[in-house]
Amino acid sequence: MAKIPTSASRDAVRDVAPKLIDLTEKVIYGDVWERPELPKRDRSLITVAALMAMGREEQMRGHMGRALDNGVTPAELIEAITHLAFYSGWPTAMTAARVAKEVFEARGVAPGD
Repeated sequence: MAKIPTSASRDAVRDVAPKLIDLTEKVIYGDVWERPELPKRDRSLITVAALMAMGREEQMRGHMGRALDNGVTPAELIEAITHLAFYSGWPTAMTAARVAKEVFEARGVAPGD
């Protein structure tokens, strides 16, 4: 089984919803993310795009970091946000851009990297 990434958000609710966390770690990260038919880099970009389109700001933050870890560049994340502005709406893009800025600053990377 793959190494499951740590998550403060999962740990925060582990005692309240242990089965939800178990399914998250075993099914989502232990199976779905490990399927070889799609690289993790692509899965990350798709996940960030879906979270942006749905306005899931809190989850977007962690998945943007995961996307960077999986080889998506900051420039690619910004381009995806810009592209999706015309499909998911300007407010979702502005929120995603702010989240991206926070993630980039926390990691010490520039948007053009």
